[in-house]
Amino acid sequence: MCEELKNGSLFDLSHSLAGAALAQCEYPWEILDQIGALIIALGQELPQDEYTKQGENVWVHNTAKLYPNVYLEGPAIIGPRTQVRPGAFVRGNALVGADCVVGNSTELKNVILFDHVQVPHYNYVGDSVLGYHSHMGAGAITSNVKQDNTHVTIRFQGTVIDTGRRKFGAILGDFAEIGCNSVLNPGSVIGQGSRVYPLSMVRGVVPAGHIYKTAGEIVEKHA
Repeated sequence: MCEELKNGSLFDLSHSLAGAALAQCEYPWEILDQIGALIIALGQELPQDEYTKQGENVWVHNTAKLYPNVYLEGPAIIGPRTQVRPGAFVRGNALVGADCVVGNSTELKNVILFDHVQVPHYNYVGDSVLGYHSHMGAGAITSNVKQDNTHVTIRFQGTVIDTGRRKFGAILGDFAEIGCNSVLNPGSVIGQGSRVYPLSMVRGVVPAGHIYKTAGEIVEKHA
């Protein structure tokens, strides 16, 4: 059911420390309740000569660059060569991969960022999974709670999936591109290699290899 929404269709799981745990889930949002415990378990196994423990349940790779005025709350892992830039607010339950950019005034909460993810300017990412080489333009955010506080549902190809979650932001497949100042409404799923135009308000699923121009115009990408 809904193969396009499953982990194998969205991600190359080799590009995250969470890959093995995600492989045990049918859909990526199923990992969201496990992120904190997963980070603590992974942290215990990280090479002590490569990672420095900074505070309670915060592990930072020795090649990562933490700029001044960043806040890291555990559980959190910051991977190799990742940059955490001034004013970044990591609120906990954040598994950040290698070669990522967590930008100025960006806030992370209960997230998995695969390797090479960029959230470089004024982004909010909460209760979300961002795939390999995905990118959010300046000011793009995930909205993770519905205004009526009911469960987040996903509608796709005539099927409605109740995620069972009150808090669920977005899933970005590998190489997804989100335009500046866009809002990804609760339960948005952006497929591999898809793009979202700037200033968009996205709800639902953008299939792999498509461009979201408006809610009524989602077109296939052409080479």
